[in-house]
Amino acid sequence: MAIKTYKNFIDGKWIASSSGETFDNINPANKKEVIGRFQKSNASDLNKAIKSAVKAQEGWRNLPAPKRGEILFRVGELLTRHKESLAQDMTREMGKILNETRGDVQEAIDLTYYTAGEGRRLLGETVPSELNNKFCMTVRMPVGVVAAITPWNFPIAIPSWKLIPALVCGNTVVFKPASDTPLSAYRFVKLFEEAGLPPGVLNFVTGSGAEVGEPLIEHHNVNLVSFTGSTDTGAQVAHKCAWNMKQYSLEMGGKNAIIVMDDADLNSAVEGVVWGAFGTTGQRCTACSRVIVHKKVLKKFTSRLLKRTKLLRLGDGLKKTTDVGPIINESQRQKILSYCKIGVEEGAKLLLGGNIYKKGICRDGFFFEPTLFAGVSPKMRIAQEEIFGPVLSIIECKSLENAVDIVNDSRFGLSSAIYTRDVNRAFKAIEKLDTGITYINSSTIGAEVQLPFGGTKGTGNGHREAGTTALEIFTEWKSVFIDYSGGLQKAQIDD
Repeated sequence: MAIKTYKNFIDGKWIASSSGETFDNINPANKKEVIGRFQKSNASDLNKAIKSAVKAQEGWRNLPAPKRGEILFRVGELLTRHKESLAQDMTREMGKILNETRGDVQEAIDLTYYTAGEGRRLLGETVPSELNNKFCMTVRMPVGVVAAITPWNFPIAIPSWKLIPALVCGNTVVFKPASDTPLSAYRFVKLFEEAGLPPGVLNFVTGSGAEVGEPLIEHHNVNLVSFTGSTDTGAQVAHKCAWNMKQYSLEMGGKNAIIVMDDADLNSAVEGVVWGAFGTTGQRCTACSRVIVHKKVLKKFTSRLLKRTKLLRLGDGLKKTTDVGPIINESQRQKILSYCKIGVEEGAKLLLGGNIYKKGICRDGFFFEPTLFAGVSPKMRIAQEEIFGPVLSIIECKSLENAVDIVNDSRFGLSSAIYTRDVNRAFKAIEKLDTGITYINSSTIGAEVQLPFGGTKGTGNGHREAGTTALEIFTEWKSVFIDYSGGLQKAQIDD
């Protein structure tokens, strides 16, 4: 079968890169399968995309926000109609099991319907003036041209967090997806075209970070950079944006933890930990990579967790029998392997896994064994650094206060969870855990689109995605004063 070549989307047209080069999109469950070829874009392509976004911005801004919302609502309808085929393609190029890719698309559906409604709100506020015959209010303005740079692990959901609110607020967008998952991004953009989005409002350019990502961040006509990826790369984005005096929103790494107290429902806790640690093969920014267990139940919990983890089945995510899919690529798999070696060298006890998996149907893919480490101390590298794979560290605690200290002793602050039957402990955890998301008697994953998503410390730069807070990223505030007194009034001046 011939391998299809996909193009960039610039000014409403699908065009090849001026470089004349392409790169292959590989199935991580079977590296012999090339899913498609995508444009290896360069500065010339990027400049065309940005020029298109600049040209389209005034017209899109002037389209009434409710009308912008109606176009985006149609995108939600198209996502719903094509959900299954989008999920199938996503599993082929990203690897996670089909139920999870369906969830990825569903999250984009939910976000799109929810945020499209903001076209009829985009709320400001009115407040009293200190003077008679004077009216005070605030309104929102679009930022301008937005650069959206997204990762491979949620190749439709995370772009939806950026594209939908940016567009409903009246911005235009240049979208650079991860090179590991360009097909899902391509198909997402096709839906905007089908929904009737005007030319130039959304532009799609594929290619490397060096050739496309960095010039996009630094371009003088880009007003805002919205980035999701590693903390190290995010720090570079922040530096470049600050140097060029442009706004930026960063959603970065995590070292998320679940606390299991001595009064917890252990069966429920085990299921939550397994889902958090090994769902998406641990390749989530919210994945549980630390479980902090009270010493009174440590032995019992560890035994149950080990037994449950051994039942997980590796394989192609399209097969119903698969629980855990592949790692995204060989480079990431080698990184995970190196951390497992570090854990052993640090003195942690390897209970399960720790190796590349090449048996049976997994021999041609990038598979890695679900891995459990026990006897992990909070300062070990495997307990501090983001591994982004199916590796879980079990850490003992003596009390709730001790557990909270261990959770908070991290450069990250994205997601946390606690299993307990004590409502007082639950609320104390909510108060003390220094993370942007906290779950009670649930795993560290499972955010909903109507609430803010993001974290503290090295996880972000204070912005939040999803919910109504996403509007704060993609709009500027304007304060408006209307004086209808018929004369000159001077605020704060005694008369």
